Amino acid sequence: MTHHKLFLEERPSIGLSFFRLFAAFTVGAHIIPTLLPLQDNYLSTAFKEKNPSFFTPLALGIVEASPDGLVIFMTVFFLVFLFFFAIGLFSQISCILMVLGCYYFYALNSLHIGTLSYDILLVTLFLMCITGYHGDFFSVDSLRRGDPLAYKKKRPFFVQRLLQIQIASTFFYTGLCKFTASGNWLTANPIYYLLNSVPESAVKHFPGRVFFAHQPQLCYFIGIFIILSELSMPFLLFYRRTRYWAIAYGFLFHIMLVATLHVPTIFFFLFPPQLLLFINPEDIVAWIDKKRGQNAAKGREKIIYDGHCHFCVGSIRRVQVLDLTAKLEPVNYQPIEDLSKIDARLTRDLCHSQMQLLTKNGKLYGGFYAFRRMTLILPLLFPLAPVMYFPGMQWIGSFIYNLIAKNRYLLHRKGTCKDNLCFRP
Repeated sequence: MTHHKLFLEERPSIGLSFFRLFAAFTVGAHIIPTLLPLQDNYLSTAFKEKNPSFFTPLALGIVEASPDGLVIFMTVFFLVFLFFFAIGLFSQISCILMVLGCYYFYALNSLHIGTLSYDILLVTLFLMCITGYHGDFFSVDSLRRGDPLAYKKKRPFFVQRLLQIQIASTFFYTGLCKFTASGNWLTANPIYYLLNSVPESAVKHFPGRVFFAHQPQLCYFIGIFIILSELSMPFLLFYRRTRYWAIAYGFLFHIMLVATLHVPTIFFFLFPPQLLLFINPEDIVAWIDKKRGQNAAKGREKIIYDGHCHFCVGSIRRVQVLDLTAKLEPVNYQPIEDLSKIDARLTRDLCHSQMQLLTKNGKLYGGFYAFRRMTLILPLLFPLAPVMYFPGMQWIGSFIYNLIAKNRYLLHRKGTCKDNLCFRP
């Protein structure tokens, strides 16, 4: 039973889907800056360092023989699949191909800032490669599938468990190294030393640096506290009663790291979101269901669509995927004989020609304007709102929407809606 709970149980993958976004951000922040000076870092003109402890001589030899054309191709290859992984388009395949690009550039020149942190990142990405369900939500894949309840679908939990073990063990072994190496933190005072070293040291010029630089005893006790907190983090994270406090402390710990030290991007983009994987996804689903119930009880915006048009039905299902807390109420106008009971302005011809959105305060939006209004209602569409409200978009958007609406029966995957019911000459 214990083994079942640790690895073999199934839980929703919504936390893993959220983590995918930050894994993509971390990869981009780590690799893209090294691609900008391509001539200095990766082309034949670059001075390159190799990492024989990570790659076999055969792999290094093959990569070292890369002509400049292949390097440029791999740059485009990597950027394309990084973007696909970030948006969750064929997320597992995109992840595998993106990671191949990461390994290629790492073998070509191991110049990456904080190489150890990059090794940790590659291990994390390998775990992401072996599962396809980090695209269950917050992804284009979820829109393609059109399942509004995908956020609560049960998935194997073992990958998320391994990612939990990875971050917990990283804390533990980082603390362990601080007092098992020569010149360790118990017999020395590294924080005090770094604060008083030359300006080019790993320490930033943060507020209060001068004060701490004159407090050797305080610096020593801060170092001891850091060791104790790192050693205890695995126990605090896996123990249910202290888990949320440990997550909050982990966030604060990494904020302080980024604010005071020159550390790799992994400490900011990857490790804090990885701590969120300790939140039970069942709790997240319960919160979502509670919000959905609350929104249904207090009334929702009505989105009125043509239920005889399979393209329209598929579009509404995708809107429902984006509508995580059910702020919209889909209404099929076809079986409703008297639409004036919903709103006096609604007619069958109006509803057939365009999707309609009726807000709780009685405002009616049609077509493009209905979609534009949704970008202010659904959080997952918020990034589109500035584009939708950009001056001139009402004409461009309306033209595109009307063109699609008039020919929507041609956009069904089978070429026509069932029985052509959505077609009206």
